[in-house]
Amino acid sequence: MERVEASVEGTIYRKEDTGYTVLSVRVGRRELTVVGIMPEMSPGDQAVFTGEWVEHPTYGRQLKCATCVPQMPTTRLGIERYLGGGKIRGVGPSTAKKIVEHFGEDTLRVIMEDPERLQEVPKMGKKRWMQIAEAVREKAGSWEAMIFLQSYGIPSGLADRISKRYGERTEQVIRRNPYCLCEDIDGVGFMTADRIGASLGVAPDSEGRVAAALKYVLKDAAVGMGHVYLPREELTGRAAQLLRVDAELIDHQLSRMALQRELIFMTSGEEERVYLPAFDSAEKEVATRLVELLATVPHGDASGAERDIDLFEHRHGIAFSQRQREAILAAIEQGVLVITGGPGTGKTTIINCIISLLSREGEVALCAPTGRAAKRMAEACGAEAKTIHRLLESGGEEGLFARNQETPIEADCIIVDETSMVDMMLMRALLRAIEPGTRLILVGDADQLPSVGAGNVLGDILESGIIPACRLTDIFRQGETSRIVVNAHRINRGEMPLLNEKGTDFFFERKYGYGDAAAALVALMTQRLPKFLKFPEREALAQAVRQIQVLAPARKGECGVIALNQMLQAALNPPAPAKQELTWGETVFRLGDKVMQTKNDYQQEWRRHTPSGWEDGAGVFNGDVGFITEVDAQEHCLTVTFDEEREAVYALQALENLDLAYCLSVHKSQGSEFPVVLMPVAGGPRMLLTRNLFYTALTRARRMVVLVGREEVVRQMVENDHILRRYTSLTQRLHAAAALLGSD
Repeated sequence: MERVEASVEGTIYRKEDTGYTVLSVRVGRRELTVVGIMPEMSPGDQAVFTGEWVEHPTYGRQLKCATCVPQMPTTRLGIERYLGGGKIRGVGPSTAKKIVEHFGEDTLRVIMEDPERLQEVPKMGKKRWMQIAEAVREKAGSWEAMIFLQSYGIPSGLADRISKRYGERTEQVIRRNPYCLCEDIDGVGFMTADRIGASLGVAPDSEGRVAAALKYVLKDAAVGMGHVYLPREELTGRAAQLLRVDAELIDHQLSRMALQRELIFMTSGEEERVYLPAFDSAEKEVATRLVELLATVPHGDASGAERDIDLFEHRHGIAFSQRQREAILAAIEQGVLVITGGPGTGKTTIINCIISLLSREGEVALCAPTGRAAKRMAEACGAEAKTIHRLLESGGEEGLFARNQETPIEADCIIVDETSMVDMMLMRALLRAIEPGTRLILVGDADQLPSVGAGNVLGDILESGIIPACRLTDIFRQGETSRIVVNAHRINRGEMPLLNEKGTDFFFERKYGYGDAAAALVALMTQRLPKFLKFPEREALAQAVRQIQVLAPARKGECGVIALNQMLQAALNPPAPAKQELTWGETVFRLGDKVMQTKNDYQQEWRRHTPSGWEDGAGVFNGDVGFITEVDAQEHCLTVTFDEEREAVYALQALENLDLAYCLSVHKSQGSEFPVVLMPVAGGPRMLLTRNLFYTALTRARRMVVLVGREEVVRQMVENDHILRRYTSLTQRLHAAAALLGSD
């Protein structure tokens, strides 16, 4: 790593929301360029930059900054430029010159320690000298915070975010409790906070350290595994492993936190469950609101509905099964209803009939968890469908929605598709915005993977039996010809899929090694399938990217998401002299790349063109897929177009929320449907090669499935019906809420 001590000449470029900066600096007589995530700096500021020299194809040699430690200037010229650089309120270049002429190299000491002496400078009033002193102290405090943080190995960009969060109090706050970083700053984990804590002399058995670890373990279990709570014994074990302290000490701390309601405890049988308060209250509220909503909607009159269903059948040339009719009638009669079923069981058809019948009585709102799922719902139903976030009018921050109990959604019936993807927190937000008396119909496939976020909402609701539910089992869609639908149901029953039957839409290609399977997937994507599907020759690769989706069970390995994305990018969108690109970490983002948002960002701005002009909005969400339509290497940003309409500009730091999407994990594909699905079945961790993951992957395909790998891996996935248990209590809480309402 190179170390450069320099004076800032000026800022060439800065992106405020990310801190990405291009600085011109001076070392002696040489001018250099420094790039990276840095605090805001002004001409005359001095700093020590550490990093590596890189050669930019357009701008030449640059120092790619890893850390930036500001230094207070010591020379007369440096102090003058520091004060007059534009960031000290009340001081311009001429005033700075006068102050330095009067106090010389002692200027900054005078301002910091004896600011009243500034009145010695001609035309310096009390208000002005106080303003100057405050500004200098504020900037010095920010720089001291940066120096303090970076001394503990915190990168410049993260240090800048922390210092902005705590301001002058940064060092004081962190010295008092370094573990507050885990809760207050996104991107700071327990290990980082613990490293700072150890350096500050925090005892391994301190209450603050143990409490922070317990909260971190619970939060990590929610984010990483979808758990709403952890059993006390498991929480203790995980925390002990993290902290390397006796379990007895952790038990003592758990008891203290229970008394102070920092953690919530609930006993179910022999299991003692431990919750973060936010998840405990969310789960209780979801149960209560569902039961109350079920009770507040008066039962509808379905006496005349049979005739209306007959007319719908005649008009659309279809015939509903008895179970489908029962589901339609239940939607009219019940206040809350769940409709569940696998592919080809007619969920969309009966939703269309329900919309036709209920829209006569009032407004029906359609929604789904993701943009892709909402778009599919709109196309299938011929009516507007919104994401749940858009229906709730997301307010630019997580959990902040304009639609809530005070300003509910204006609809008489709300239909939610792909409910298996809805997590506990989003379900609570939706239920808060549903006015008593509004019908709620939840549609989804209970056999698919559960939501990425915490909870198992659809599965728990069905298991409880409290909310009326209709399960569709008869196959209608392409039942005689589509092996996709037939095989999905065979897999769900634990039977091997029918492989390589002639004239079908389900293919298997045998490859024994991981490398051979990966190479075959690339060849299928780039050459064989475009020819087989008769894509126009000039558009073959572009059509392949849009119509063929590779899905992988795992992220790592030769047949994992990361490796396959790199191989597919090289084959489908290789570098070219006129093709701009940006690099973030180990990923190169290139003009034309297919990309996916990997976390909810409620503040990411976008715009889309409408008949009345450009519409601005905010919020891009986990799983949204789009294409890079513009790259500005000079401004270090790129534009992603989602759903062929929303344009979002990403500055360099925001690229941490993007991944290549030529290959997706099966989990990330939920809620989507693709004409063709390619999937490696070459092996991998047993915990990932499960039946419900396999079933979820196949049900994403509309026209064709191609599996590449080994039959024994296919058999292993079909036979592995192990579903990793999610720790949730919604089922029990629904029973408790129903019993309480009944007792009233």
